[in-house]
Amino acid sequence: MPDKGQVLRLLEQGHDYPEIARRLGVPAGQAYLIATGVPADNGDGVTREQRDRPGILPSRTQRLVNDREVNPTSSPLVHEWVRRRAAEDRQMQQAAHPDRQTRQAADPDRPG
Repeated sequence: MPDKGQVLRLLEQGHDYPEIARRLGVPAGQAYLIATGVPADNGDGVTREQRDRPGILPSRTQRLVNDREVNPTSSPLVHEWVRRRAAEDRQMQQAAHPDRQTRQAADPDRPG
């Protein structure tokens, strides 16, 4: 099992966590945890004190435990799902088209 000193030395030499992990035979997220004491999946966030620790990355540590991380907002399937959900949500439609609500209030028999 690698120790904190080994991981930090490799960081100081300019290696990134995936390379360090390959060299030491551990997952990248584990190398990050060894170096920092903070889990790479970072479910609870990082405190101000933890941000000052050697080896802490400023962001995107999730990729160290899930290298297939994607941003779902770039997925056409997600965009379609959001459009469909918004179209089915009456409050969302009223918020998007407040003028329709005003017209319907004035003439309830008029279609939206």
